[in-house]
Parts: sequence; structure tokens; C-alpha cells
Amino acid sequence: MMTFKNIGIIAITSFFIVACKNDGKPEIKTVDSEVATKANTLDPNAHYAKAEFGIEGMTCAMGCAKTIEKKIAGMDGVKSAKVDFDKELAMVEYDDVKVTPKSLEEAVKKTGDMYSVKDMKTVESFSSEKMPCKADCKMACCADKNK
Repeated sequence: MMTFKNIGIIAITSFFIVACKNDGKPEIKTVDSEVATKANTLDPNAHYAKAEFGIEGMTCAMGCAKTIEKKIAGMDGVKSAKVDFDKELAMVEYDDVKVTPKSLEEAVKKTGDMYSVKDMKTVESFSSEKMPCKADCKMACCADKNK
């Protein structure tokens, strides 16, 4: 009985040693990619507009916000896209000939049924960008500059 047990243990051990042996050759996979670089698709003479809008329905920063950001940034004519999960805010700079606010809204909705756009507006500068201080500014951030 002990002999069968020893033979069984040796057989199982031998099986695992042979089965788990590395070939030494890494597997190479080729993936076709149709991703164009933004430098090739953006028109340097185009007029770029900026839009800000809220996005409802996001539940996480890495899944929802990044997915929406990538979807919008991948659109033809979009120069930049940023989705802030904490503020539930998207900021997009786009060629106003190729992209419309309606097409941005459709892109968000196509990303997932749970997402909805609210308060779409075109802006001169994004709310997160620092504005230059004017001479008559009384804010603390400008106090040192105006002295």
C-alpha cells in the first residue's frame, strides 16, 4: 500500500514538473490599431471652441470618467477632453466645424445609457483655468501681483 502511495506522489510530482515547464520563447501577439495621432487629425487653422457640461450617472473616476473622457477625446475634431469625476464636469476643446455640442452629448450617451448631460454651455475659458488678474482685482491671489 505504501508503494502505491509513493508511486502516486512521484507520478503527480513528475506531471507538474513537466506540465509547468517554460518554453523559453515568449508568445508574440500582433494587434491591429487604427488609432491616429492627434497631430495628424487637427487642423492648425481651425477655430477651436470650448464647452463645459455636467455629466450625471458616473459612479467612479477610473471606469466612468476615464471611459467618457477617452470616448470624447477620440472624436475627430476634438483637441482636448477632460472629465472631472469629483465635480461631475467635462471640459472639451473642439473644432466647431467638425464637432457640435449635440454630437458631444450623443457621444456621452453612447458611452453608456446611465450617463446624461446637463447644463451644456460654450465658454471662453474653462472654470478650472486660472484667469489673469486685472489691475483692480481685490482677491488674495492677486494681492502680491498688484503691489
